Amino acid sequence: MTDDLIGYIDTPAQGNKRPSGVIWCADNGAFSDKFVEADWWRFLVANAHAAESCLFAVAPDVVGDAQATLDRSLPWLSKIRALGYPVAFVAQDGLEDLNIPWAEFDVLFIGGSTEWKLGIQARLIAAEAKVRGKWVHMGRVNSEKRFRYAQAIGCDSVDGTFLTFGPDVNLPKVLAWTRLNDQGDLFGATA
Repeated sequence: MTDDLIGYIDTPAQGNKRPSGVIWCADNGAFSDKFVEADWWRFLVANAHAAESCLFAVAPDVVGDAQATLDRSLPWLSKIRALGYPVAFVAQDGLEDLNIPWAEFDVLFIGGSTEWKLGIQARLIAAEAKVRGKWVHMGRVNSEKRFRYAQAIGCDSVDGTFLTFGPDVNLPKVLAWTRLNDQGDLFGATA
């Protein structure tokens, strides 16, 4: 899908057929009220044959609650990895006050409330993830402003529903956002 700039998010309840040959991630669908843990696990097992093209599989989380997310995710992290997926752990409100199980996951997925996600605590956790060599992903990025913010704090990827609403109009916009990454250093600085 457009030179690996845009991938595909798959969830257990989605019901669409994932396009072949595209990068994708396996979200858990916990943001909706339709999340059923057993269905999510069956979905991951059934798609494990495609784990090598999957950027990450998201462990179960609880929106806005870091402690509940940690409790829900911990039993699953090694099981997801055993299926061959890179494991994503969702950062939620309050994670800054907990012991983060860095060795147990490969991807930090920045979730949580909008206020928390755009605040200093999420930014610091993202920076620590980058220092530790983790991929960082931000959910619910539906504007250029949010896209730029995610970029600025070190996110490697983002998701959102922006393309769902008016793909013919919005796809060129999203592609323009990504092209700005390729402009190089304005002042010609070298490393």
